[in-house]
Amino acid sequence: MFHVKHEQGIAAQALALAPEFGIDAEIAQRLERFAAHLEKWQKAINLVSAKTLPQLWTRHILDSLQIVPLIPETARTIVDVGSGAGFPGLILAILNRWDVHLVESDTRKAVFLRDSARLCGVPVTVHAARIESLDAPKADLITARALAPVADLLRLTAGFRQNRTLHLFPKGRGVEAELTDAEKTWTLTVDRIPSLTDPDAVILKIGEVHSK
Repeated sequence: MFHVKHEQGIAAQALALAPEFGIDAEIAQRLERFAAHLEKWQKAINLVSAKTLPQLWTRHILDSLQIVPLIPETARTIVDVGSGAGFPGLILAILNRWDVHLVESDTRKAVFLRDSARLCGVPVTVHAARIESLDAPKADLITARALAPVADLLRLTAGFRQNRTLHLFPKGRGVEAELTDAEKTWTLTVDRIPSLTDPDAVILKIGEVHSK
């Protein structure tokens, strides 16, 4: 089903994992279309690091999909900040289960996100604005990938938060230092979920957040 030129075998592996992520044939086709579209746009603007493009499926798409099982069944509205090339926010939108808002201040990347959503035939709201200036709806789930340290993410997304908002932040090796710094300013409940795509990474699942 997947025929992306760089990783046909890896793409097939992603499809094999589909039952865990709820991927059917239609969603698989959307993901394939998105991957090809990103490769095309990558020639004009730097959407992902050039060295990670050959691992597009594992490093970016599968890395985004792995948060799906962590999303509560009651979640309706997702706000993804610093969406960039669409990870994880646009990938979640492609599953077409939630009201997804993508926040991206870079105008060219915002155009890419809108064009990708149109091409994939999925509803999504793209906010081409800085996070702190945005009046977005309250979120059931806030996501962010490779944007800022935890303390800054919690500060930037305060306006989207409500009592039961969940935060899912993929993080790398420096996660413990980030949490130590964040706990100087915030009281929070946090779980560390091992990453499926990187043995040195985790997904931070942050529940209640209160400023000190």
